[in-house]
Amino acid sequence: MLYYRCAKAYRSCEFGSLMHALTLVEPRLGPYLQEVEGRQYNIMTTNISECINAILVKERELPVTALAEETRCLVQRWHYKRQTKAEKCKTKLTPSAEGWLSEQYQQSFQIRLDPASNTVYTVFDRDKNGLVDLDRQMCSYRHFQLEQLTYAHAMIVIRHRKQDVYEFCSDYYSFTCWKATYTAVVYPLPHQGDWVIPNKVLEKKVFPLVFRSIAGRRRKSQIPFVGEMVQRHKCNWCRQSGHHRKTCKNLIPLHLNEVPSSDTLPCSGPT
Repeated sequence: MLYYRCAKAYRSCEFGSLMHALTLVEPRLGPYLQEVEGRQYNIMTTNISECINAILVKERELPVTALAEETRCLVQRWHYKRQTKAEKCKTKLTPSAEGWLSEQYQQSFQIRLDPASNTVYTVFDRDKNGLVDLDRQMCSYRHFQLEQLTYAHAMIVIRHRKQDVYEFCSDYYSFTCWKATYTAVVYPLPHQGDWVIPNKVLEKKVFPLVFRSIAGRRRKSQIPFVGEMVQRHKCNWCRQSGHHRKTCKNLIPLHLNEVPSSDTLPCSGPT
């Protein structure tokens, strides 16, 4: 939670205080993150390899050629689904960006505006008071220049100046950019008998890897890293965690509301 708040911080002072608290919890993590070059605020990365591994759990048991084909089919379905969704869009921005603007528009009515000049405005929004320079598209809260999308502080200034809100949104949120992302086609492979394979590829001999397999059943679940939360199973019968319904050894209550606590559950098997 602390790391997530640190990555989502917009202001430098907020980021500094959260970074200091994070360094106190894990002294080695602070210097490591400070070495990151470029934008350091509101930057979150996702481990794409873990996401793909979770989707291709069953397919990983297939040979490498079949695994590559299943991965291509998966990308093809994703690409077509998003391409169809982009073609049906009738708004100037993407649906997620339009929803964000609608939400920020409603929040802007709760903010008080005090003009300092023709370009600089002071906004009063509880503990998020700050300055907004609409001509430079900057604000002291740093949300405007980092997200490049209009939010509540800039929204009230735009309403006050009677300007178009879409002029202050980045082109990356536009419908045309979203549609252009999926203009390409992920072509399916023809039948294997119709493949045209060069001779240099046919002449190449690929031998299996020489390795020593470990005794026992091969591990399929992910090995969690240090600090990662591991989701524990919960039994549908006794409502206790650590096992599931098929391996439950606790007595099953007659009524679901009469679930005994973990201290009173006997160790004997079901009768």
